[in-house]
Amino acid sequence: MKKKRLLIGGSILFLILASGIITGYACLMNQPLGIEKSTFLYIDNDDNIDSVCYKLEHRLHASRLTGFRLLAFQSDYTNHIHSGAYLFTPEARTWQIFRTLQAGNQTPVSVTIPSVRTIGKLCQSISHQLMMDSTAIASLLTDSTYCASLGYNAYTLPALFIPNTYEVYWNTSCKDFIKRMQKEHQRFWNEKRTAQAKAIGLTPTEVSTLASIVDEETANQAEKPIVAGLYINRLKANMLLQADPTVKFGLQEFGLRRILYKHLETDSPYNTYIYKGLPPGPIRIPSIQGLESVLNYSHHDYLYMCAKEDFSGTHNFARTMSQHLANARRYQQALNRRNIR
Repeated sequence: MKKKRLLIGGSILFLILASGIITGYACLMNQPLGIEKSTFLYIDNDDNIDSVCYKLEHRLHASRLTGFRLLAFQSDYTNHIHSGAYLFTPEARTWQIFRTLQAGNQTPVSVTIPSVRTIGKLCQSISHQLMMDSTAIASLLTDSTYCASLGYNAYTLPALFIPNTYEVYWNTSCKDFIKRMQKEHQRFWNEKRTAQAKAIGLTPTEVSTLASIVDEETANQAEKPIVAGLYINRLKANMLLQADPTVKFGLQEFGLRRILYKHLETDSPYNTYIYKGLPPGPIRIPSIQGLESVLNYSHHDYLYMCAKEDFSGTHNFARTMSQHLANARRYQQALNRRNIR
């Protein structure tokens, strides 16, 4: 009888201990990690369990990692760490964080395509926003065979990109990212915009090229449709565009404040003082406002423009050469007064 009571007592004790262990384990897995605020955790391809925990501790300021480490070593996570960006909130529990990382359930990140002057600058910007090496994407975008497969060449490639902010996965590959940009390009160039371009007599790439010139000529949004209309007038009249920004682009001297005759004489396919029509491609990745200003250009009879002498960033527009020369004289005098050479 005594032996039976001991067995029963031992069983009860075991159940109590087991219950305590289970309860403690459950509490351990259900507790927050002590994250201070909603923060992205970025896991790289070469991270291991120690570096993941280090990032949890130092980037998310997580202070309770015992449960996380226990889960990691009880599973195969230590050998199957998924790269990516993961957004965690202070309310996230140990098991939720672990399951998210173990399953590789990433949170999309926002990546902004900027309106920059060169593909090189674009590659730098993208690499700062995604888990992507700038040389890797630059190598891809300077590969003539690859660009041809997209329907572009070295001159026209900037027309592929539509500056905006997009949600993508942080560890997306270079090629997958470009595929996404193709989809965004197709989404922008819908039936309505394509018809607008056709009515002007331009292809979408040519609209991008003209829009890039408009963007370089003025930052004033109200002026952009006027500038676009001016260049369309010159194209229709078979006149040289004579756009100073194309000269700068050909020289790759974007800081020039004064265009001199020696600059205008430089032989470059982008020099619209020498070659008629549009340059071979955009001189920057055009903004959406620039694209829309071409598609919805102002109808007027201006053929000439010159920066205002007050350096406001806006322009004096003219219908005749004599009017334009008067505007140009005032601007040249203002440059001289400021000793801008």
